[in-house]
Amino acid sequence: MVTEVTLETARAQLALYPGIEEIDLLACDLNGILRGKRIPAASLDKAFSEGMKFPRSVLCLDIWGHDVLANGLVWECGDGDGVCLPCGPGLMPMTWSDRPRLQMLTMMRNIDGTPFRADPRQVLAGVVERFRAIGLTPMVATELEFYLMAGDSAGDGRPRPPKAPKSGYDLDGPRVYSMEELDEFDAVLTGIRDACQAQGLPSDTIIVENGPGQFEVNLHHVADPLLAADHAILLRRAVRAVARRHGLHGTFMAKPYGAWAGSGFHLHCSLIDKAGRNIFDDDTPKGSPALRHAIAGTIALMPESMLIFAPHLNSYRRFQPGAHAPTTATWGYENRTTSLRIPASSNKARRFEHRPAGADANPYLVVAAILAGALHGLENHLEPPAALSGDAYGEDTAPAPLPLTWDAAIGAFQSGTILRQYLGETFMRAFGTCKVQELAELGRRVTDVEYATYLGSI
Repeated sequence: MVTEVTLETARAQLALYPGIEEIDLLACDLNGILRGKRIPAASLDKAFSEGMKFPRSVLCLDIWGHDVLANGLVWECGDGDGVCLPCGPGLMPMTWSDRPRLQMLTMMRNIDGTPFRADPRQVLAGVVERFRAIGLTPMVATELEFYLMAGDSAGDGRPRPPKAPKSGYDLDGPRVYSMEELDEFDAVLTGIRDACQAQGLPSDTIIVENGPGQFEVNLHHVADPLLAADHAILLRRAVRAVARRHGLHGTFMAKPYGAWAGSGFHLHCSLIDKAGRNIFDDDTPKGSPALRHAIAGTIALMPESMLIFAPHLNSYRRFQPGAHAPTTATWGYENRTTSLRIPASSNKARRFEHRPAGADANPYLVVAAILAGALHGLENHLEPPAALSGDAYGEDTAPAPLPLTWDAAIGAFQSGTILRQYLGETFMRAFGTCKVQELAELGRRVTDVEYATYLGSI
């Protein structure tokens, strides 16, 4: 059930925080970067009546913040404004801020009131509406991995693990599931947990992952895909902000260290009917025909969707055999080498786990693309290939090979014919042209490793 904030709800939330003078209004762009404005708390009513206006093209900037002229949203239409109106859970405290502030998500509409379909949250809202039309509600839970680094890592471009905060030892290897390392980073991790609790983010498990200074936060499932994506985007802001408060740098970059594990974004999904029944459950461990249809559709759309799951040049460094990032469009029961895993669970909790996406991907778009695949499979009664029980990294006959380079993924995205039926032409053009521009720009830049390799020897 989708529940969006109202003015009355927001006024009641504001009343819980006497002394608040400012509110951050946030809108998510195509790259998952939050943009917006800081307003006086006294302007809350105006935020609902008039919205936050800025050019629609702002939500479609490239990763450096440059206009993408090829998307048709700049000169052709006079770079006109959109209107961002409050949405999601409403006002939430920014526990990391020196000055007490609240924040609130917004979603962009065109000036005429219609949805701006390049807004990532609007893209997801469109897919959710199609599920609602057939009486289904996706149940979604997310898991996000990230690295904590030395505080100046971003500034000097040299990522490196921090010292253990209490003991001072070097983080020189994987300490997966280490309770000692959780204790070492207790202050920052508790700060993240406190930020989640204050914002109503349903944080569950926090664990040490496979890389030095790498952690994972799991969020409980919710019967509202928009809210699940809201939670994920707000978690990313909280992690980075709380890390700064503790002199660290938090990053969701997909592969910051060449020799260590990448950071993934795993999503668990089931579908609930109007009676509250999980349609993936047929009282057997194998799951229902609806589960198979959803899996088949998700696999069918995976090549076209790969650019959403891995949107950046660095994203593709995750996809290496044996690195716990799937390289084939495959599925299996309790098999972490496949792209879709059916976890061991009670029959009532039957679901699939989607594993290709990186932590650097836009949560709204990831959820939208996965749900589009599931819907495609259900609508067309697709059947998946056989489930794999062994090592999927050794499979070279996957029915839908994945594009594992950035340019190949851009090509698959732009030439695909199915995904655009669910996500819309406006989004497809905006996202595709953005990635083409980023690829071209990075292709012109000479890297440090090229200088180190060639400058003195050729």
